[in-house]
Amino acid sequence: MFRAAMLALVFILQSAGAVWAQSQLPDTSAIMSRIEARQAPDRGGLDAYSLRELMDLLGIRGVSIAVVHDFKIHWAKAYGIADAASGALVDTDTLFQAASMSKPVAAMAVLRAVQDQKLSLDADVNAILKSWKIPASQWTVTPRALLSHTSGADDGFGFPGYMPNAVLPTVVQILNGEKPSSTGPVLFARPPGSVFKYSGGGITIMQLAMTDVYQKPYPELLQELVLKPIGMARSGYDQPLSPERDKNAARAHNTAGQAMLAKWHVYPELAAAGLWTTPSDLAKFAIEIQLSLQGKSNKVLSPDMARQMITPVGVGSFAVGLTIEKRGEGWSSIPRTSKSTAHYGTPGRSR
Repeated sequence: MFRAAMLALVFILQSAGAVWAQSQLPDTSAIMSRIEARQAPDRGGLDAYSLRELMDLLGIRGVSIAVVHDFKIHWAKAYGIADAASGALVDTDTLFQAASMSKPVAAMAVLRAVQDQKLSLDADVNAILKSWKIPASQWTVTPRALLSHTSGADDGFGFPGYMPNAVLPTVVQILNGEKPSSTGPVLFARPPGSVFKYSGGGITIMQLAMTDVYQKPYPELLQELVLKPIGMARSGYDQPLSPERDKNAARAHNTAGQAMLAKWHVYPELAAAGLWTTPSDLAKFAIEIQLSLQGKSNKVLSPDMARQMITPVGVGSFAVGLTIEKRGEGWSSIPRTSKSTAHYGTPGRSR
């Protein structure tokens, strides 16, 4: 089984949370020491380990971190090995497969399309799709439902990816479950909005909708709508990686930290799992959402449109692209000082 080569971490430190106010911000070395050291109190058994000890325990060969304070990247640092086969070290520019963190970036692109009146969040997605249609039923499936995993899509499989030399399926073949796709078809089993069920297939439908609307390759489209405006210069949905970009890309390793034969898998399910990025670029993405919500930046979205990314749709904890979690208000038993957190995805997992 493939797993992420490294764990790309982004620590988002906000002045409103249980962190340092700007006037009290310790120097960089003090913050680094706090993050690298054993944590207290030990809340789950893993905080008792330092960062290096935890890497050894979990078989993680390398880690990359970006720390944000006051809506700026305060520092970034890398640890360990990017590729056990070559011995290449991780640095802050090392590319990681973002797995499911691809999804919120893809959702932002859809919201930009909505803002530009290219499509509607609440329209029948079949009216947008040209090269494939959701099978006819009594239900109307919308982009909002697909992006919040409340569409009724019933694909319970993950996307395992493909070897670099494999024949890749088209998006239509993936949705239909046709060879050479390695997964089954995306089927709809229940009315939209009736229940939450995580669906990479639903996000893949939105990938096809976007390319049908814009008539451009998806990697080019995401560069245009999101990555370049935000300044995510190291990021891209190019699959497979070009030889030049592969020079500083993390290799896949097994749970013992041993290099896999193939350096990485290829994911034609670009919107769901295809992003290559760095923690610093992901930090820029998170900062842009935060500033957009305050009306302090509109590189991609207006405040009203950015609010769609943090407003749950009413079923489950997803908004349009982000998981919204409320702590200390009955949603979670884990006490925290900050009452709400937007989750940007799951490192190392593709679903």
